[in-house]
Amino acid sequence: MLAKENSKVKIIPLGGLEQIGMNITAFEYEDNIIIVDCGIAFPEDEMLGIDLVIPDFTYLKNNVDKIKGVVLTHGHEDHIGSLPYLLKEMNVPIYGTKLTIGLVENKLKEHNLIKTTRRKVVKQGQTIVLGNFKIEFIRSNHSIADAVALAITTPAGIIIHSGDFKIDYTPVFGEVINLQRFAEYGKKGVLAFLCDSTNVERPGYTMSEKTVGKAFDNIFSENRRSRIIIATFASNVDRVQQVINSAVKFKRKMVVEGRSMINVVNTAKELGYLKIPSDMLIDVEEMKNYRDDQIVIISTGSQGEPMAALSRMASNNHRRITIKPGDMVVLSSTPIPGNEKTVSRVINELFRKGAKVIFQDTHVSGHACQEEIKLLHTLVKPKYFIPVHGEYRHLIKHAELAEDLGVKKDNIFILSPGDILELDNESGGLTGRVPAEAVLVDGLGVGDVGNIVLRDRQHLSQNGLIIVVVTLRKHSAEVVAGPDIISRGFVYVRESETLIEDAKNVIREALNQCLSKNITDWSRIKTALKDALSEFLWKQTKRNPMILPIIMEL
Repeated sequence: MLAKENSKVKIIPLGGLEQIGMNITAFEYEDNIIIVDCGIAFPEDEMLGIDLVIPDFTYLKNNVDKIKGVVLTHGHEDHIGSLPYLLKEMNVPIYGTKLTIGLVENKLKEHNLIKTTRRKVVKQGQTIVLGNFKIEFIRSNHSIADAVALAITTPAGIIIHSGDFKIDYTPVFGEVINLQRFAEYGKKGVLAFLCDSTNVERPGYTMSEKTVGKAFDNIFSENRRSRIIIATFASNVDRVQQVINSAVKFKRKMVVEGRSMINVVNTAKELGYLKIPSDMLIDVEEMKNYRDDQIVIISTGSQGEPMAALSRMASNNHRRITIKPGDMVVLSSTPIPGNEKTVSRVINELFRKGAKVIFQDTHVSGHACQEEIKLLHTLVKPKYFIPVHGEYRHLIKHAELAEDLGVKKDNIFILSPGDILELDNESGGLTGRVPAEAVLVDGLGVGDVGNIVLRDRQHLSQNGLIIVVVTLRKHSAEVVAGPDIISRGFVYVRESETLIEDAKNVIREALNQCLSKNITDWSRIKTALKDALSEFLWKQTKRNPMILPIIMEL
């Protein structure tokens, strides 16, 4: 793969920057493109009613003939979650390790894409060739088994993509990250390094996942008479294994609750990534046959998600599991920024029901802290550096760290989604932009809810809605019936009869003014009604509801 004269490799992130989640990057060399990861982000508080946020695939759709495949680093939602939405737009092959592809297949079945999607399982350490790209899957450590970093060899130079990683010398499953391969590529000469920035603000090292196992053993030992409920991320397979290990030691049966948890446990068990004794798993219906001290429940809901199993248990909405005094509930995760209030609410509910709750010291991160990040930088020794996977402050901090380690300031690029970075051994720089607006998924609708609809939803949620119904005669615009006022989320009509009556008078007056000026254009009449009523309600209540005038003709 010799570089043609003046040919540069393009790096085009479509997500995963300035936010946590929605990781996806396109690498382009001449008429070849590979996509690394294809994840979702979870909606922010102001995204009312939105289920998921996915990347903008416009650039990929416009260049579909160039795409050689999607390469996945691991099986977390923020790296594989939007694959079904991409595959509905284009049929491209997917490459990933065994567990990653197993988790992807669950999604493909849900979306009826399993028969049409080409999937290729790649082992850690294996190399594949996709057009102009040669890609090695380097063994890595993360909070899910089978995670990899990528060494992408292009005619313009070698690019290393760390994926999500940590350096865990005692991993629960598999072997230690292959630091030797990073060093070997570093000796060859690395053109660019894209590295995980999630924990770059934390000094020191991330603790080994095995330390959580010791904490679980202590909890099981100290709560021998209690029923134990442990909530964690469904995709944290290593954490689930440690709950299983403790349950085996203390002779407890295990119940799995939450749809995503059941899916992941079944897939990981089938593929050999979870070792569960054959008689240990029981169905939730079988719990009644066992004493509380013989059971451990592992569930979703560690982030306080309203529909997740633990939240439904805490609010008495779970059909089969009720929190009882004496239950020991363990939240084995750290709240994602923005989720603190929701998690706190669930914890309070659990305490209110008499449960004991542990929400500290039962979680370690799956991401590298500063010293591990420094080690990888030192081994890779890149010419150019691009911090990825983090909020803006993480990217800035990582850029500073890279500069301290000897990368020239001019060779560090803090990108935004949609930026086109072109690199070769001679030079590098931004050369343009592609569309990269977040696409909102609401129910079955993809991208049909935009900023205007969200603004309306916020307006409705804060101020309510008033509907004004008037019936006019077709040609003369004479009032035949109404005005009638319907209020939702503004005031309780039965207790505000005077206000509603006064509002009707304001509408009548506005209508009379329109008629006296011979205004028969309905859009102008609607605007006049809206303006008059809005001004009146603001004066009376200092509130600004959404006003929807409806004119019917007779």
